Amino acid sequence: MNTLLKKALRKPTAADTIFLVKDGKDLDNLGFTEEEVNYIKRQHRNNNNVVSVNRYKNLLTIVFGEYVGTRSIRMETYRMRGDEAQLLLNKARVERTVVFNVNAAKEEVLAFTEGLLLGNYTFGKYKKRDKKKDNTLEQVDVYDNDITEEELDELRIVTNAVFVARDFVNEPVAYLNATRFAEEMQALGKEANAKVEVFNKKKLEALKMGGLLAVNRGSMDPPTFTVIEWKPKNAKNKKPFVFVGKGVVYDTGGLSLKPTNFMDTMKCDMAGGAAVAGALYAIAKAKLPVYVVGLVPATDNRPDGNAYTPGDIITMHDGTTVEVLNTDAEGRMILADALSYAKEYNPELVVDIATLTGAAARAIGPQAIVGMEAKADDDFEYFKRIGSLTHERIIEFPFWDEYKESLKSKIADLKNIGGVDAGAITAGKFLEHFTNYPYIHLDIAAPAFLEKRGSYRGEGGTGVGVRLFYNFIKSKAE
Repeated sequence: MNTLLKKALRKPTAADTIFLVKDGKDLDNLGFTEEEVNYIKRQHRNNNNVVSVNRYKNLLTIVFGEYVGTRSIRMETYRMRGDEAQLLLNKARVERTVVFNVNAAKEEVLAFTEGLLLGNYTFGKYKKRDKKKDNTLEQVDVYDNDITEEELDELRIVTNAVFVARDFVNEPVAYLNATRFAEEMQALGKEANAKVEVFNKKKLEALKMGGLLAVNRGSMDPPTFTVIEWKPKNAKNKKPFVFVGKGVVYDTGGLSLKPTNFMDTMKCDMAGGAAVAGALYAIAKAKLPVYVVGLVPATDNRPDGNAYTPGDIITMHDGTTVEVLNTDAEGRMILADALSYAKEYNPELVVDIATLTGAAARAIGPQAIVGMEAKADDDFEYFKRIGSLTHERIIEFPFWDEYKESLKSKIADLKNIGGVDAGAITAGKFLEHFTNYPYIHLDIAAPAFLEKRGSYRGEGGTGVGVRLFYNFIKSKAE
């Protein structure tokens, strides 16, 4: 659910309140009784860092922060405690609360509030309302004289953008096919004053986007290719940053059919496209003075009678021929066309983001993103630092040219898969073939969708990538 976020203009008195403290000394002069203070300190000694005191008329929640640790660890600790707090508030059926900064840095207050808001998200579109179980928290007020309305507005924009991406990922393909996905992105662009153009199948045929058209051949629904452009008059860059997101709205594997239990969550295979859509929405809503373009090729991948087959030779947008050996390696086929098209913009940097390989998921699990770079080492270091601060961490894999060897074909320019080894890397090397600019590849196969709740990331679609991209562009604006 989207939670209303406001700035509190006065200290809370009888309201449901969250106190951000560092230790027991901070409890003085907050109106707690001696018995309450002793209870809170006892709970904290037992390693409970989020403690509630229920006065029946109002709920007082005490959150103990950290003095020690790196900046990134402290920020993540506050986000996670924000999530713990919202769980307690919803359990107590609280509808509105005030975050009162007693002893925390401004960025810690914002991180706590971010975790609280993100943790309060639910996707209830297809579920009957249950007043006893549904989240009740509807409004959060922040009392901190150092935090401005503009900073709260930015936090509101970014968290809402994450919710946009999560909603996309959580929607079933019965609703969110490629056409509807493009229409939803158009609506977001209109709201944020960004330019959005959607290429239909006829346009894709004219552009000779053979990879996207091949994957789409087994579908009853046409493919789309959505271009989101944010080009403010005060942009600090002439050459755009281009984000490319995989938009496979459902992946059966095509004729290389997945086992059923591997197919259950494949509505999430457009999480890269969702991240690009959400990030561009936030960047435009916040009016960041940076020229940014988002490209989202979209289709589903199904095994209809006309589906592309192992053994097919596909001619891609840039003229490269690709021997298809596995139709379940479809994401790289549609991304390759988009990466080739990105050359039209003479970009400063291109970053693709995709739920691309099981190999990436198996290598590091949902704790991080697998990343690789070509001719973009400085920006990649930026991404890694920002990933650490947002806790959308990036683990760098090698991108050596030796990995190209396994992609050589006897009858075409490339094969669409390598061997059994280093699958995440060879997938990235396949994509690199279609670039001639500074390039970063991000594989979010594991963190994009969680089957069990992961703190403020929730359950289901996480919206990973939105905060990472937004903060990267914000750093360029600054």
